[in-house]
Amino acid sequence: MTDTAGAVAERESTTARLRPPRPPGRGDGRRRGMGWWPFILPALALVVGFFTVPFLLNIRFAFTDWSGYADTISFNGLENFRGLVQQGILWQSVKVTVVYAVVAMIVQNVFSLCMALLLQRSDRVNGFFRSFFFLPVLIAPVAAGYIWSALLAPSGPLNRFVALFEPGFSYAWLGHPTSALLSLACVDAWKWSGLITLVYIAGLHAIPESLTEAATVDGAGPWQRFWRIRFPLLAPAFTFTVVVTMLGAINAFDLIAATTRGGPGTATNVLNIAMFNQYGSGFFGIASSLNLVVTVLVIVIGLPLITYLRRREIDA
Repeated sequence: MTDTAGAVAERESTTARLRPPRPPGRGDGRRRGMGWWPFILPALALVVGFFTVPFLLNIRFAFTDWSGYADTISFNGLENFRGLVQQGILWQSVKVTVVYAVVAMIVQNVFSLCMALLLQRSDRVNGFFRSFFFLPVLIAPVAAGYIWSALLAPSGPLNRFVALFEPGFSYAWLGHPTSALLSLACVDAWKWSGLITLVYIAGLHAIPESLTEAATVDGAGPWQRFWRIRFPLLAPAFTFTVVVTMLGAINAFDLIAATTRGGPGTATNVLNIAMFNQYGSGFFGIASSLNLVVTVLVIVIGLPLITYLRRREIDA
C-alpha cells in the first residue's frame, strides 16, 4: 500500500510539473497594467507644465492687448496682427524667416552630403575628420554667433585673408542686407552640418554594396551610380535632414541675436527676433501673436514637406 501511494504521489507531482501554466486571469492583467503608468507621470507632468499649458496660454494671449503699460488684459481679436501688418513687421519677418530657412537648409544639406560621400569609408583618417567636423555641433549657438561676428568683422580674419590676394579689400559681411542674411544662413549650416553629415553617412552605409557593384560591372560611372542608385535610396535620410534643417532654421534665434540682432535694418529680423523685440518693449500680447505665427508657419511648411518627402520614399 505504501509503495502504491508513493507511486501515485510521484505521478501526480510529475503531471503537475508538465501541466502548462494557467493563463493569467483578469485580476492578474489588471495588476500588471497598474505597474507601468506611474513611471510616465514625471515626464507627462513636465510636458504638460512646460509645453502644453504655455502653448495654450500663448494662443489665448495672442488675441489680447496684454502689455506692460496697462493694468488689465482684455480680448482684442485680430488687432495685434492688424497692427503688425500696418507696421510692416509681420510679412517682412515671415519673408526673411522663409528665405533664411531655405538658404540654410540648401547649404547645409548640399555641404553635408558632399562631406558624407568623402568620409563614407570607415578608417582612422575619416574618423578623425568626422570628429573634427562634428565639433561645431557641440558649441553653443550664442558662442558660435560671437565667434563668427568677430571673424566676419571688417577688420576680422576673413577680410585679412582675402586682402592677401586683393590688397585693400574690406567688406562688412554683416553690415549689408543681402550678405548679412546669406552669411548667417551659412553660419547656421556650418553649426549643424556635422550632425547631418553623420546621418547621411548612416544612410549611405544602409545601401547594399551589391547594387553599386552590379552597376559598376554594367559600366555605370561614379555620377550614374550616385544619381541612379544612391540618391534615390537616400530618401529616408533626406526626409529627416531636410525637415530638421528647415524647421530648425525657421526657429532660429540665438545665432542672430548674438550677431546682428535683426539688422542691418530689418534684413535679418526673423520672426523670433521680432517677437523678442516686442516682448522686450513690453508688448507681450503682440509677442504672443508673433509666436503663434511661428507655430503656424512650422505647420504650414512642415506638414506638406513631410508628406512630399515620405511619398518620395515610397516611389524610390
